[in-house]
Amino acid sequence: MTDACARAWSAFENLLPALVRHLHLLRRELPAQVAGAPPVVTGQAIADRVARRMILACWPFREHRLTPMAAVAGAVAEAILETMRGPGIDRVWVNNGGDIALHLGPGRRLRVALASAAASALPVVIEADDPVRGVATSGWRGRSFSLGIADAVTVLAADAASADAAATLIANAVDLDDPRIGRRPACELAPDSDLGERLVTVSVDALDGDACDRAIVAGARLAQSMADAGRIVAARIELQGRQRIIGHDRPRSMMLAALADAGRGPGDAGS
Repeated sequence: MTDACARAWSAFENLLPALVRHLHLLRRELPAQVAGAPPVVTGQAIADRVARRMILACWPFREHRLTPMAAVAGAVAEAILETMRGPGIDRVWVNNGGDIALHLGPGRRLRVALASAAASALPVVIEADDPVRGVATSGWRGRSFSLGIADAVTVLAADAASADAAATLIANAVDLDDPRIGRRPACELAPDSDLGERLVTVSVDALDGDACDRAIVAGARLAQSMADAGRIVAARIELQGRQRIIGHDRPRSMMLAALADAGRGPGDAGS
């Protein structure tokens, strides 16, 4: 364990400076109409492993207008996790501000508390046999800008970078046009934002149930399409106390169980 932590610290010291050298590429919107493999696979010279991981994670979602920065936190967590794996290490997780990469050896499990604005944290147990090695949460209340109004969208996926990108996009999709939602251009809040002049959410007043449901359905539709395509395993959407769970099989069931344990039956979570 001591050696694993030493390897992580050694890797982290140069990780961010190396990543910054590629920011001019990582802040560019991915080309939605380009078919086939991403440029990092077909020849574009990006040596940094984290930058490559960000582009590869976002490439399947490129039709939704995003930059590789959508996967930065998850990709960094994965890079550190890789350095920690080794003989004698059968359970490791790296939590990068809520975006989590994890490694589970045979028979091992990890208990993860899902972010919730409406209740205390919701515990979910991830087993070694589950197809989940990444957990990420996004929403307008978080530390990054969001185009939508979700309080929290948590995604379980095969890796942390993919979970990060998917959570960003689903949170963006939980939205509607309503005067009770305050928005400002991202560049006014952060001049170097990769979102430029796109409007990001800065406030959400209390919404009626119908408005909340319409916004949640919009996000759930995108999440379900991602789950059907195998890009995510499960997702949970939360907006002003209302919940929706999307996904398949055991990961979806365990998220529903977490809601039930918190005092809300599965019927309140949707499907």
